[in-house]
Amino acid sequence: MYAKKDYNLAKHPKLDVPNLEVIKLMQSFKSKEYVRETFSWQYYYWYLTNDGIEHLRTFLNLPSEVVPNTLKKSSKPPSRPFGSGPPGDRPSRGPPRFEGDRPRFGDRDGYRGGLRGAPGDFGGEKGGAPAEFQPSFRVRVLHL
Repeated sequence: MYAKKDYNLAKHPKLDVPNLEVIKLMQSFKSKEYVRETFSWQYYYWYLTNDGIEHLRTFLNLPSEVVPNTLKKSSKPPSRPFGSGPPGDRPSRGPPRFEGDRPRFGDRDGYRGGLRGAPGDFGGEKGGAPAEFQPSFRVRVLHL
């Protein structure tokens, strides 16, 4: 169940009751630990707990075989976990990650090589401080 945090809303978007009544009923269920509440982006979200399912079964005189759809097992086979890689009949994309004497960082060394100069060169023509530059910092003490 969900509800917008608007106590003056005339009726809930999915139910034909005032939004305030939905919020207050679910707050009561929360205090009895029949639901778990989450609040995000000005909306309340409530999730039934096992105690809440038992309470509704008793209140509505439902047999124990009746379970919420969210607890039913799916009839379709489970999908592969995310990031588990391509299936076995599909070839992998691209070259192997670490071949024999291939540099660890691949093509980045060539890119960075254009910016490197001799030690102390500080990037060649790109500019920078000369090697003999000695920065100094002055601290001014104020007496109050």
